[in-house]
Amino acid sequence: MPTYEYECPRCGRMFELFTSMLDEKEKRCPKCRGIGKKLPGSGAGFIFKGSGFYSTDYRSEKYHKEKEKEKGPLKETKSEKKKKLDK
Repeated sequence: MPTYEYECPRCGRMFELFTSMLDEKEKRCPKCRGIGKKLPGSGAGFIFKGSGFYSTDYRSEKYHKEKEKEKGPLKETKSEKKKKLDK
C-alpha cells in the first residue's frame, strides 16, 4: 500500500498516511481533525543496483550452455602446452 500526503486546509499541517488506493474515506488531520486534502504525489523514485536486474542475469542454463559452445574451446597458453609436452 502506498503512502499519500495530505494537507489540512484548517490548520495548514501536512501529514502522510499509509492507505489503500481503493480507500475513499475522508482523511482527518491528526492535529485538528479537519478533513485533509490529498496532495499530488511525486511518484516512486528508485534505482536498481547490484546483480539480478538485467536480462542476462535471468537467462536459462540452456542459454548459457549454448553461449559456451559458440565461444569454442579456449586457446591454450604456452605454459599449458609445455605442461602437456612434459608429461
